[in-house]
Amino acid sequence: MALADNHPKPEGALNEPALSMRVVAMPRETNPYGTIFGGIILSYIDQAGFVEARRHADLAWVTAAVDRVEFHAPVHVGDIVNYFTYTTRLGKTSLDVRIEVSAERFHTRESVHVTTANMTMVGMRDGRPYPFGECLRDSDLKG
Repeated sequence: MALADNHPKPEGALNEPALSMRVVAMPRETNPYGTIFGGIILSYIDQAGFVEARRHADLAWVTAAVDRVEFHAPVHVGDIVNYFTYTTRLGKTSLDVRIEVSAERFHTRESVHVTTANMTMVGMRDGRPYPFGECLRDSDLKG
């Protein structure tokens, strides 16, 4: 079974979920309790949101907002952390991305839900918001 098979197109999604990042949790990223700092996960969420936005247009995408992020399970050293993304809204110069984070446990390969985040990305060109509909990629929103 493919990794993406566990992530069918959710209601409200404009495209199929895609695996935007896959990262191994490393010892240098741990807090004193032996789990990965939440800020590390947030940083990767931001990067995964960029990867999803970049699928739509070749612009300098910046993060405008991130909704509340609640952690439901810890990430341990050696876990493989998966960041699935999909677009939920297309605006004139911005879009909304949903990022679903899961951890594949090192020893058991069990997959656990870590968190979900919603973020707004703004497409920029020459330091200003840019109407990205003018530079959409041919592959946008197929599926």
